[in-house]
Amino acid sequence: MKLLMEWNEALNEFLIYLKLERNLSQNTIENYKRDVRKLMQFYPDKHPTEIDIDEVREFNYQMSRELAPTSQARLISGVRSFFDFLRLEKKIIENPTEQIEKPSVGREIPETLMLEEINKIIAAVDVSQKHGHRNRAIFETLYGCGLRVSEITALKISDLFFEEDFIKVWGKGGKARLVPLAAYTKKLIKLYLNEARRHQKVKDKFSDHVFINNRGEALTRVMIFTLVKKYTKLAGIQKNISPHTFRHSFATHLLENGANLRSIQLMLGHESIMTTEIYTHVSREHLRATIEKLRYD
Repeated sequence: MKLLMEWNEALNEFLIYLKLERNLSQNTIENYKRDVRKLMQFYPDKHPTEIDIDEVREFNYQMSRELAPTSQARLISGVRSFFDFLRLEKKIIENPTEQIEKPSVGREIPETLMLEEINKIIAAVDVSQKHGHRNRAIFETLYGCGLRVSEITALKISDLFFEEDFIKVWGKGGKARLVPLAAYTKKLIKLYLNEARRHQKVKDKFSDHVFINNRGEALTRVMIFTLVKKYTKLAGIQKNISPHTFRHSFATHLLENGANLRSIQLMLGHESIMTTEIYTHVSREHLRATIEKLRYD
């Protein structure tokens, strides 16, 4: 019972650290919590500060028999962060996971859209219909600013700086970044705000949100996903598209047109440039496909 209480105390302190000092999202924190609980269940009779490298190796070996490589890699990453925290708090001297290698996980190249396909999706929206201006502006902003779906649902009117041609985006962990606003993107957002949104009744709580629903509330992530699926189908595009596909396409097109990785990293709000580097693979794949098409057409 005492060991369980000590495990829970260490875990709770770790979760507070993740929230207050690392400013991670609640979803990410929950993932870390599950990771540490797996270790806790594996060694219920060991104090967390007493676990050594051999015991971590045994834990890793057993997990490799139960989990897919991607899940195992994520688990080891979570457990490593927990021991990093214990070392930071001077409760252990060395992190016992430091010599544990995560399984090699191939990075899947994300699906992207050609500019013509993006234009087809936007053109499939009938602006004479209710929410037409809104839906068209959503698709253009997803692509033109490279936003995550959570960022577009949270986008505020007060974060639109039309005179300066940029928007302020609140990304993961509450971090703000400035994203340039292209003339066409600005035009569609303004059309929506002036032609449609200003005639809607809006609940006070959501008065500053750009994109709202029939009830005057901010759109949900699920609603954005549903709209993307609907208009992709109407545009006759067979690819498996999600809201994130617009963001992937934005980054890939920037790279293909000469933007450097550091600039793309800043616009996407990636914490590490290693995350942004996947688009170099996307671009090479696009180039290969183009050469193949030229060679055999």
